[in-house]
Amino acid sequence: MAGPGEFELIREYFSSRIQTGAESASSGATFKNGVELGIGDDCALLIPPAGKLLATSVDTLVADVHFPAHADPYRIASRALRVNLSDLAAMNAEPLWFTLALTLPESSAEWLEPFARGLADTARLFGITLVGGDTTKGPLSITIQVTGACDKPLRRDGASEGDIVFVSNELGAAAAALPIVLGQINGSEQQQRLADAAYYFPEPQFGIARAIGNYASAALDISDGLLGDITHICSASELGVELTLEKLPQAKLAGEIKDTDALETALTGGDDYQLCFTVPEKHLALLAALNLPITAVGRMTSVQGVRCLLNNEPWLPRGTGYRHF
Repeated sequence: MAGPGEFELIREYFSSRIQTGAESASSGATFKNGVELGIGDDCALLIPPAGKLLATSVDTLVADVHFPAHADPYRIASRALRVNLSDLAAMNAEPLWFTLALTLPESSAEWLEPFARGLADTARLFGITLVGGDTTKGPLSITIQVTGACDKPLRRDGASEGDIVFVSNELGAAAAALPIVLGQINGSEQQQRLADAAYYFPEPQFGIARAIGNYASAALDISDGLLGDITHICSASELGVELTLEKLPQAKLAGEIKDTDALETALTGGDDYQLCFTVPEKHLALLAALNLPITAVGRMTSVQGVRCLLNNEPWLPRGTGYRHF
């Protein structure tokens, strides 16, 4: 049973503000993004794109575990939706719809207004439509389920021995940003901006995913650190990997934070939401011609497990990546 004020809260902050990709239901216009019926009924009614596979993923973010509870609600909303969208990017799926389950300690307009605005701005930016959800009272947590469509999904189980391992852009910025975000250290003005962008506004790699769709054999997004996440491709593909650490692209911020090992942070730090993917050698020339911001950092092997080399010498990391339990 809905608690007092739940429907009013939904109408005020979500139904009327976040209808990205849809025309007003009262206008009688046909909904875009395949939304026949959105927020306000027992279920949303959605029309899957013809001939496409649907990709769906759900994540929960808990206050003071996945974001600081007293952070700016606008930034919290942006982070919550973006990290979920990253899962769609990793599968080479285009965003369609999302649902929101929001648990709040109290119904506060001061918190809800910027949160809803952040959610709406992010949804508009990536062309995804809010189609339903739930609100309840309790410790602050945010659960978002995203759905997209794809015809060339990038899975984890397609790698073969000898495939080259790539990562997109640079790694380690979000992990290096954490002590600044939490107020544990005072960064420079530029470092504050870099930390804010890396932690609250990670960029789902849709463009790169589309570009590599014809060449990659396996892929995932780097959420818990490259060292931990690459094991998922290894496990699904029943292979191992050899990482060449001197090639690892390290974020500038990771090298600037005192007492931070930039290489270790780039290898094991979480929250980058970059892509890690494998490519057969026969496609390397075609991939290089695309001039993408990607770096080859290793090779899949028949010997299971992860082996790290630094300048041709074995290297043992101190960490293994983020662990949820």
